[in-house]
Amino acid sequence: MVDLLHRALGLSDEEAAKIGDILKRTPNPLELAMYSVMWSEHCSYKSSRLHLSRLPTSAPWVLVGPGENAGVIDVGDGIAVAIRIESHNHPSAIEPYQGAATGVGGILRDIFTMGARPIALMDSLRFGSLDDAKSCWIAEGVVSGISGYGNAVGVPTVGGEIDFDSTFQGNPLVNVLCLGTLPKERLVLGRASGIGNLAVLLGSSTGRDGIGGVSVLASAGFSNQGDLEKRPSVQVGDPFEEKRLIEACLEIFDSNLVVGIQDLGGAGLTCATSETASRGGVGMDVDVSAVPQREPGMEAHEIMISESQERMLAIIEPSNLDSLFEICAKWEVNANVIGRVTEGDKLRILDRFDGNVLAEIPASSLHDDAPIYDRPKKKPEMNKTVPLEKLKVESDVLSDLLSLLSDPSWVYNQYDHQLFLNTVVGPGYDATVLKLRDPVSGLETNKGLAITTDGNHRWCAVNPRVGTKLIVAEGLMNLACVGAHPLALVNCLNFGNPENPQVMWELSESIDGMAEACKGFGIPVVGGNVSLYNESSGVNISPTPVVGLVGKIEELYRKPPGFELLEGNRLVLLGPSHIDVGGSLWSALHGLNSGGLIDVDLETHKVLADLVRSLVSDGIIDGIHDLSAGGLGVALAEMVAKSKFGITVARIPDALSFFGEGPSRVLVSINSENVNELLSRAESANIPTTRLGLVGGDRFIVKDLIDVPKETIDLAFSTKLPNVLGAGTVNA
Repeated sequence: MVDLLHRALGLSDEEAAKIGDILKRTPNPLELAMYSVMWSEHCSYKSSRLHLSRLPTSAPWVLVGPGENAGVIDVGDGIAVAIRIESHNHPSAIEPYQGAATGVGGILRDIFTMGARPIALMDSLRFGSLDDAKSCWIAEGVVSGISGYGNAVGVPTVGGEIDFDSTFQGNPLVNVLCLGTLPKERLVLGRASGIGNLAVLLGSSTGRDGIGGVSVLASAGFSNQGDLEKRPSVQVGDPFEEKRLIEACLEIFDSNLVVGIQDLGGAGLTCATSETASRGGVGMDVDVSAVPQREPGMEAHEIMISESQERMLAIIEPSNLDSLFEICAKWEVNANVIGRVTEGDKLRILDRFDGNVLAEIPASSLHDDAPIYDRPKKKPEMNKTVPLEKLKVESDVLSDLLSLLSDPSWVYNQYDHQLFLNTVVGPGYDATVLKLRDPVSGLETNKGLAITTDGNHRWCAVNPRVGTKLIVAEGLMNLACVGAHPLALVNCLNFGNPENPQVMWELSESIDGMAEACKGFGIPVVGGNVSLYNESSGVNISPTPVVGLVGKIEELYRKPPGFELLEGNRLVLLGPSHIDVGGSLWSALHGLNSGGLIDVDLETHKVLADLVRSLVSDGIIDGIHDLSAGGLGVALAEMVAKSKFGITVARIPDALSFFGEGPSRVLVSINSENVNELLSRAESANIPTTRLGLVGGDRFIVKDLIDVPKETIDLAFSTKLPNVLGAGTVNA
């Protein structure tokens, strides 16, 4: 029976045999269930760990790198910042509202588990085409779930990105980033230590919701049939319980009551107990009868693998138990002793502390002994591309431009992005800027934090290595556009079925591109998430690595420029003229599979970022926008749509020049009195410049291409998403 059970639990015959070798006996059903969730793709990274080791992870300011609940960096003045990004793709495809909501809840716990107060959320969202009814239903539900949970728990969602493409039909991507601050001395790690210390379960009771949730769904693709059957695997969130849990935990940390703490996410109690024990080199006894249960008749395996939300596992000394109970009672948070730290390395599951042993497993084996696969890789046959100069496409430039414009404010207007009154530059710009406050006193430091999320599946579909380099480069430039130096990167690697050699090649190439860019820019990778098996009806999504970057602004005495266009300003393009249309937004609009992808010169990009950062910091420019998807045309239109004035731009020869994409290009709006200073600085840095035109009037004019009222641009920009998606209040 057990031999058949392991397959039903998603374990291969080889994996089941390895478990038998570790235990030196046949595992019982409970033990198999625990191994199945911990050795799942979501928890073990068995297809990606080999490749992730190539990423740079250290720097003098990195306090905690990959392997803990969140990365932590030192930002000076005794302040640290915790950052993490996670995916909740598969749950959101099945139950959009709860899938997205619990994704927010999980990432918040990753942050305050480290001792940090969460201060900001960002999301990176991708859905199927806007003309697909189900994709729109998923998008509305996801946005409502993010806003419903984040607003209720009291953490602002301050930015992000959203994209719609047929590659995500039936398999949306819901990636959520969270940032928190803490005094360095409050840093807490997820480790158990001290023989006889107690394991205390904090927060919500345990139910059958989420049994096998992300740990199972993350290893499953989707078909058009049977998705509803997976709904019981999606967790149900309670943001008000989460808020109480945050406040209780932070007070517990300030009172120095915990030895270690771990949130309960994927694989539930199995993960939390085994991770804390194995990190500390100790064992742990767990009494499943002491776990508060929401439903009657729950069996041991259900209790151990349930992914019910809003739960934490704290390791404390017995002498601190009463004090911990007192704080929990104050915040109306349940607290129950469910385990104790033991000698040796065994995780034992008991029906009572003095009762029967239901499972006995080396704690570290659930992590350290998880299989590592070097899966076959195969480079796909690449489509022959037509050189840019030979590409002939019938194009109505104005119609194309209007089709490519999309204002994301329909999304972020549903979020409260001003909570804590920290937000200096909010959503809708190259990067978000927050005031850096002292996490103890709340006083301003006159410094700032900048965060951005970036991804582009179209680039990576053409060349995953170069595409990923371009994504990292875009993130760096987005930070520079608000005057910030990069400090750290986190990633969310969204790919298809790793058992497909082409997908594994894409993943490996993408990681190598990220490693090359991060090493070249001096940016450490402090954490990440790998989401595989993103496929629908056997079709893999395009490779979609997403990065989140955090940077620091040393002096935040003025608001950084946004997309502001002031009447009489000059428009100047900084950076090289190299562009192409491979993987471009314009090519996707026309269904083209032509053109190449321009690689980024890392040194030139660094120099340009330094130049941009100095221009912003010194107040030389009035407006700025990094050129990315949609090229110069979309960047100009977005700046016009967010300003009061139109523009007149010198001749641009054709659609390819207008919409072509390439790295290291930044558009600035600058007072005529400062133009010479700009040009001089650019010349000294050996950065090419192109004078484009003037700001003023009420028309959008590009000589020989477009001449329309500014209102035409504004209307196309502002109405696309609201017209399709509505009010965004779906709770389905």
